[in-house]
Formats: sequence, C-alpha cells, structure tokens
Amino acid sequence: MATTAGARKAVIPAAGMGTRFLPATKAIPKEMLPVVDKPTIQYVVEEAVAAGLDDILLITSHGKRAIEDHFDSAHELEEVLQAKGDAAGLELIRKSSELAAVHYTRQGAPKGLGHAVLCAAQHVGNEPFAVLLGDDFTEPGDPLLRRMLQVRERSGGSVVGLMEVGMDQVSLYGAAAIEPTDSDDVVRVTDLVEKPVPEDAPSNQVIIGRYVCDPAVFGVLRNTPPGRGGEIQLTDALKTLAQMPAADGGGVRGVLFHGRRFDTGNRADYLRTIVQFACERPDVADEFVPWLRKYLDNLG
Repeated sequence: MATTAGARKAVIPAAGMGTRFLPATKAIPKEMLPVVDKPTIQYVVEEAVAAGLDDILLITSHGKRAIEDHFDSAHELEEVLQAKGDAAGLELIRKSSELAAVHYTRQGAPKGLGHAVLCAAQHVGNEPFAVLLGDDFTEPGDPLLRRMLQVRERSGGSVVGLMEVGMDQVSLYGAAAIEPTDSDDVVRVTDLVEKPVPEDAPSNQVIIGRYVCDPAVFGVLRNTPPGRGGEIQLTDALKTLAQMPAADGGGVRGVLFHGRRFDTGNRADYLRTIVQFACERPDVADEFVPWLRKYLDNLG
C-alpha cells in the first residue's frame, strides 16, 4: 500500500571495495579519500542533512570501520586540540559527529545496488526514503535532493535525479524513457534501461546517484532477479515500479538536474574534483591557483 508521508531517512550505500583506487584502498575505504581535506562521504552526508534528512543509514562492508570512526566522537583528539587552543580544528572534528543520527548495517556480499538498498528495509520500515550513492555528490547548496523530496511529497511514488549526457556516455548509467509533466523540471519515467549501448538507449537522460524511493521498492527488490553483471539492480526495481499503480506505491518521476555533480568513483574524475575545489576555496586558491598556472605553463 502506498504511503504519502514525507521522507526523513537517507540510505547511503558505501560497501564497494574501491578497486579502481588500489593500492590506496587496500586499507582505507574509498569513501574516506579526501577532497582537499574532507572525506567524500562527509560531503554526501552533508547533502542529505541539508535537504532535511536527519536519520542516516550507511550500508558498509568488511574493512569500512574508518567510516564509523569518522562520524563518531574522537575524545582524545578533542582533548589535544582543546589543550592547544585550536578552536577551529575542534569545530571541524566535532561537526562530523554532530551532523545527524548515523547508523550502520553491513552488506554481507557484493550483490549489487538493489541488494544494498534491500539491506536497509528493517531500518527504513514503511516510510519513503532517499538513497545517495557514496562516491558522488552535488555542489554544496544545490537544491536537487530537496526538490526531489518535494516532488515525492506532492505526487507519491518514487523520484530519481536525471541528467543529460552525451550519447557516448549513456552506457555508463541507467537511461530513462520520459514524458513531460506540468512542471518544467519534472518528467514521468516510463521505462529504464541499465547501461544500454547507445542504439538501445531510450534517451540521453540518465539516472545520477540520487533517488527518493517509496517503501514498495523493498517488495519489488525481493522479487527482482539478478540482472546486468549478475547483481540485483535498483534500476530494474524502479522499472517495475514505473509500471505499477500509484495505489501500490508505483509511479516514477524524474527531476531534471542542471547543476554541478562531482564524481569521485574513478581516478580522473576524482582528480578533477580535487582541482576544482582547490581552485574555488578561498583558503586554498590564493596559493594553489598561481602554482597550477605556472605548472601548466611549464608543461608547454
């Protein structure tokens, strides 16, 4: 049965092994790799909190203890900083432990994003909830997630964030077949194809790592067989929901995203993200940008 309550919980899958970043991720979770001086996962949690979600469930796996430590208090470090009179450092480390109520559950085996979301069923219960992938985030202050929550509250069903990409990139994402609605930034999703070859893509509007799901998704996921890559795909479950009646929690809408998104899931995009943040942060840019210009000039 569908629910029209507002979402207050966020689920952040962070169980991946990070093999693209070996050897760094042999002992450090990829979500803890810093963008300048803040772990990627903190940007993601801050995005959820900024949208009004104050209950965060992180889906982790073996070797991810550093994530739990990051969002916990660090009493010994606090005492050292306090003794040094380092008020700024003290504020920084306390912020991560005071952001929200953060909970954890483990995904025992790498069975796909759909399976990771299914691991949240007991914590979420019969409530709508947001899903934010743990290795990308939108520009701080961007209204995408808040807008998605508004659409869910108004229309029910599930909502995905959609971004237009070149046809040569659609095979990296789940591509959506869409129809217009009475809102310029909202479309109705009628079909989804996970990582299609360009000629099979229904459009070049693709799902980025932001979802607001009706709890009906759990029942669908339990009956979703493994798909591409032998994994349970969230995209396949959303495709089923798109064709279900609204009374049963069906219907999928997309919010068109035109802002900046930072992907830290591969080395090149991760490095681009660091450079962009370093160039735009006032406390870093004055020293970094002139050095970068000189370095690039010397490269010829």
